[in-house]
Order: sequence, then C-alpha cells, then structure tokens
Amino acid sequence: MASEIVDCPITGKILEVKVEVGSKVEEGDVVCLLESMKMENPIFATASGTITEIAVTSGQTVKFGETLVVIEY
Repeated sequence: MASEIVDCPITGKILEVKVEVGSKVEEGDVVCLLESMKMENPIFATASGTITEIAVTSGQTVKFGETLVVIEY
C-alpha cells in the first residue's frame, strides 16, 4: 500500500489531534487543529485511507514541513 504524509503548512502549536492510529479518514477530513498567529487552522487529510502514524501530540510546537500524520491508502 502507498502512504501519504500530511505535513505542517505553517509554524504553530497543535491544539488537538482529531484522529487515532487505525482511524479511517476521507480526503478533506480534519486530522488536527493548529494554532498559528492566534488563529485556529484545521489541518485536513490529503488522501482517503487509514491513519498509520501520528507524529504530534496536543500542546506540541511544530515547524513548517514537519510530519503530522501518515495515511496509508
């Protein structure tokens, strides 16, 4: 199976991770919420499939390009 990496589009702080390993997601589903410049930004699944890895936790600061989750499809 192929994998799709959802990476961080902007530097910020993870407010909430909305998925768990093994969760089924559709393209466009929210996988986590990221706070940047005092705004909440939803991070969307870039493919439909199953979450195989979550690389972040709530409260963690992330930088542009960091892996957030991995989706296997």
